[in-house]
Amino acid sequence: MEDGNTILTITGSDSTGGSGVQADIKTISELGGYAVSVVTSITLQNTLGIQEFYDLPARIVQGQIEAIVNDMQPEIVKIGMVRRVDVLRVIVDTLSRHRPRHIIYDPILYSSKGERLMDDEVLAEIRRLLVPLCTLVIEKRRNRHGAGNAYASAIAVFLSQGESLATAQERAEAYMESLQSRLSGLQGRGQELYSEFLSLLKKHIHTNNDVAYYADRLNVSPRYLAQVCKREGKSSPKQIIDSFLIQELKQALLAPARTLKQVAYDYGFSSQAHFTKFFRKMEGITPSQYRKQK
Repeated sequence: MEDGNTILTITGSDSTGGSGVQADIKTISELGGYAVSVVTSITLQNTLGIQEFYDLPARIVQGQIEAIVNDMQPEIVKIGMVRRVDVLRVIVDTLSRHRPRHIIYDPILYSSKGERLMDDEVLAEIRRLLVPLCTLVIEKRRNRHGAGNAYASAIAVFLSQGESLATAQERAEAYMESLQSRLSGLQGRGQELYSEFLSLLKKHIHTNNDVAYYADRLNVSPRYLAQVCKREGKSSPKQIIDSFLIQELKQALLAPARTLKQVAYDYGFSSQAHFTKFFRKMEGITPSQYRKQK
């Protein structure tokens, strides 16, 4: 089967839908094209960033491409994230034999959060093997996964509709202007969750200084809470909890009527010695020394 509007996208998977094969399919379909896909990598990610990659073996990627091109014969191919040299080589080999009318390459060097997505060896081989096959390589200012992703997909659709390369780029620029607000809106609930975390700390720091407790109260995993705190507060949840706790302890020590033992137990320490050890680690002096200074 051959259809001029069929576009093959070869890239990674993004479970948030903000980029990757999911976004390609969405963009291509929205603009009237028909998307077929080959997945190169599976990611563990959310709106805070990528936690882990699983790069599919080269033979699996090759099998996906051949299954599509032998049957559907797409004339337009859009390539995104390729992280392995052996995967790159099977892509180049298969497309060299298939010879589509246009190959659009969006060099995914960094994620939208700034993570490096390929090493120097892969980049060198891309320049040597893939770039010579391409109709267009998306310019550097768009090479973060997300913005360039949609732009390249839009160009592919307009080329499939018979537009010249120059016209396809102009129409893709116009499309990107309308899309930009939607792309920038993909923020998840990070800011809201961080504010909720700080509010809970103020209420419960006297009795709870365990990260798992706050994650459970917020109905998220400790790992997700750590990602939120890193992005919004530039610190780990434990560092934020300890910072809140030390401020509370310093305030409590200003009340001379409260013994060190009382302060320790009021704030959940198992013993006065445990309290002293924590305070010295945070402040460089013991609670008794701090109280004398004040």
